[in-house]
Amino acid sequence: MKDITEVAQAYDVSTRTIRYYEELGLLKPDRTAGNRRIYPKAEVVKLRLILRGKRYGFTLEEIKEMILLFDKDRTGIKQLERTIDFGNEKIGQVEDKIQELMEMKMEMEQLLVQFTEKLTNLKGD
Repeated sequence: MKDITEVAQAYDVSTRTIRYYEELGLLKPDRTAGNRRIYPKAEVVKLRLILRGKRYGFTLEEIKEMILLFDKDRTGIKQLERTIDFGNEKIGQVEDKIQELMEMKMEMEQLLVQFTEKLTNLKGD
């Protein structure tokens, strides 16, 4: 069991961020007799999943859906199926973004060639 400060430091997030995830229902820490938040291993694992999901660009709603599915189906099958669906959607979005960036890069390269030619002509070289 770790308290909120230990968890925040371990994962390089603010305690406010952790409390926000609790407000959204993503985390459910235990409480001490003094009402302090303490995080059992399962909640720390959830936080790690949340942070990984955010890193991969999933919304908090998507992350919440994936996490809560395990609570409904302890086999993990539904969670894995939904995670795969979300993952495939995200890969499609990443591929679209890569294509968009490649097109932008090509346009910029063409402009640079044109600008370089124009500069050469203006200088009379």
